[in-house]
Amino acid sequence: MNDQSKDSDNIFRKDYLKEVNGPFRLFGEWLKEAEKSEPNDPNAMALASVDPDGMPNVRMVLLKGFDDNGFVFYTNFESTKGHELLESGKAALCFHWKSLRRQVRVRGTLVKVGDEVADEYYASRPRSSRIGAWASKQSRPLESRFALEKEVARYAAKYAIGEIPRPQYWSGLCLQPLEIEFWHDRAYRLHDRFVLKRDTIDSEWNMTRLYP
Repeated sequence: MNDQSKDSDNIFRKDYLKEVNGPFRLFGEWLKEAEKSEPNDPNAMALASVDPDGMPNVRMVLLKGFDDNGFVFYTNFESTKGHELLESGKAALCFHWKSLRRQVRVRGTLVKVGDEVADEYYASRPRSSRIGAWASKQSRPLESRFALEKEVARYAAKYAIGEIPRPQYWSGLCLQPLEIEFWHDRAYRLHDRFVLKRDTIDSEWNMTRLYP
């Protein structure tokens, strides 16, 4: 039996969910392994949303934290992404770690993080990134690169001394999962898949093994 088989057999034991308290501990274990083997951004994830007409959008963003409440990321709420996420209140995530041949998909509802949490994270960012949050009118037409650089210079001068406040339109969202699927590559495309679902964020998780 190879290492992948041992890993999958452990996951599918009937008492596994009880032992790991749902999917979050397993996700954390997989993320830690990815941090050791992925060459760039192991916390990168595809974030999917839909516009008011139901047309989907997807882009890569960075996971900035997770716990038993869900998965946290930050964005400009006035961007296309921000409008779509706030409008629908729902989203989907996908993590793919090529070095480990693993994937995790997540679907759920969104809640804003508290102002104190957003302030703390914003303050931890490099100063140039905080200036960029003020300078960039994200997703809106830009006449030239020079126009962007001009805005960066303007806000750099404005906040040359002291702290840089967080823009009110820039904050975080927590995706609270109702469904999480773990996928593990196996030979001959006979992959291991199992999905955990719950009706509400306060419900118990139910796990089902899926055909690959």
